[in-house]
Amino acid sequence: MIFLVKETIVDGFQNAPHRSLYHALGLTKEEQSRPLIGIVSSYNEIVPGHMNLDKIVEAVKLGVAMAGGTPIVFPAIAVCDGIAMGHTGMKYSLITRDLIADSTEAMVLAHGFDGLVMVPNCDKNVPGLLMAAARVNIPTVFVSGGPMLAGRVDGKKTSLSSMFEAVGSYKAGKIDEKQLTVCEESTCPTCGSCSGMYTANSMNCLTEVLGMGLRGNGTIPAVYSARLILAKHAGMQVMELVKKNIRPRDIMTAAAIRNALTADMALGCSTNSMLHLPAIANECGVAFNLDMANEISEKTPNLCHLAPAGRTYMEDLNEAGGVYAVLKELADIGLLDTGVMTCTGKTLGENIADAVNRDPEVIRKPDNAYSKTGGIAVLRGNLAPDGCVVKRSAVAPEMLVHEGPAKVFESEEEAIAAIYGGKIVKGDVVVIRYEGPAGGPGMREMLSPTSAIAGMGLDKDVALITDGRFSGATRGASIGHISPEAANGGLIAYVKDGDRIAVNIPEYSIELKVSPEEIEARKATMQIKRKTDIGGCLARYAAQVSSADKGAVINKFKN
Repeated sequence: MIFLVKETIVDGFQNAPHRSLYHALGLTKEEQSRPLIGIVSSYNEIVPGHMNLDKIVEAVKLGVAMAGGTPIVFPAIAVCDGIAMGHTGMKYSLITRDLIADSTEAMVLAHGFDGLVMVPNCDKNVPGLLMAAARVNIPTVFVSGGPMLAGRVDGKKTSLSSMFEAVGSYKAGKIDEKQLTVCEESTCPTCGSCSGMYTANSMNCLTEVLGMGLRGNGTIPAVYSARLILAKHAGMQVMELVKKNIRPRDIMTAAAIRNALTADMALGCSTNSMLHLPAIANECGVAFNLDMANEISEKTPNLCHLAPAGRTYMEDLNEAGGVYAVLKELADIGLLDTGVMTCTGKTLGENIADAVNRDPEVIRKPDNAYSKTGGIAVLRGNLAPDGCVVKRSAVAPEMLVHEGPAKVFESEEEAIAAIYGGKIVKGDVVVIRYEGPAGGPGMREMLSPTSAIAGMGLDKDVALITDGRFSGATRGASIGHISPEAANGGLIAYVKDGDRIAVNIPEYSIELKVSPEEIEARKATMQIKRKTDIGGCLARYAAQVSSADKGAVINKFKN
């Protein structure tokens, strides 16, 4: 067993200054002689999914110490997408994924840790820390803060997506202010990541599939004591990985990433996974092409309809057997590579051998799947030659094929005003542009306009397309990640009001029905709009970020 800290920082006369600083930390000689385990804590007091992470971190520290390691905590930032939604704050959400990866890399390599336990929970922390884990490539285990329990309104379970839709219902006069207040005070009843299969829970579930999180990491509710037990086990398990020298890139292989994409399809995960999986693959040196999504989707049944697609929640998935039960269903029909290594020190096949599906209504059997194809689809056509993404499992059947006139908006705010102003009617295709990674900048989520459309009862009649992205809480024919984006000269920049747009999700196509001659004429007269009033990290991000189909990454490595 090789301890990086001991060799480079502790041993020898030349390291006396380092030992002096360890002394200043209050570390005993005994602690200095043991593996130094960094615990990356995303704890803060503004994100509901992170307010309990101090307790998770303390449990991890106990686990590390019990197994003979020395735990040292340092922080990672986090943005609550729900609080940031619908205003300028959302420009700062996606960019934090790279800030988290960069700052964690800096802390780890500057201080020479022997192993890591990552303690994230919400949307960008999980992928950001997975990216960092691949970069620094030292033994690592993930343990999240866990999902929120579902809310209860009028005796029915509910979640944050319902709250956003309630605003649309209020604006449409379907509910009054008193009913809105009841929803407001009952929807988010506990700490934890919001209770549907939104981005945070999608990515936490995928840590189990990728092999970077222990069983239950994606589904054990935040308020359950089992979450603390899991955290202690994570602290103990990282010590086993240090002893065996099992590293993230030994685990997050091409086969593991394909497994993750397969599970994503079965679970009905957020479309944001189609940004994060390519970014993680990029850090692992693994090639990722968006067309993999349709190839895998064609043979992967959609087994779960968690909110917003259905009326089940993360607590229900946990009771039904969790992610491992879903993986067992997929493995039984030959859709997974079960020989991949995981952070348990065992293969995926060994991990899921005893998994049981306890509720076939929550996790359907493949012969009774919600659909024979997966939850996400990648569409291509003249409007998105490099691809765009839709959460197919959350689209009403009647909207899987749709053609209608475009209503074009230059920002999310313009679109929301038009929706609430009654300017969007049945059959329309709402187009929101200049919200991409570079054009936004920051690629804002569009939960507010999609929820407004759903809340006003138009989700089965109106499609929405954007070069921005959608929250995992979005439902309806909401098509994001249009690539190339408007700011980079994509065709979406040249769409006009009234143009016919045809969407065919089963055939993976999206077309602007305008002649090539007219498009060329527009390109000669319509100017690309680029924001000049930005500074700081947003300006740097806009200048460096890749397109959405490449994962909106900053550091593009050779695959």
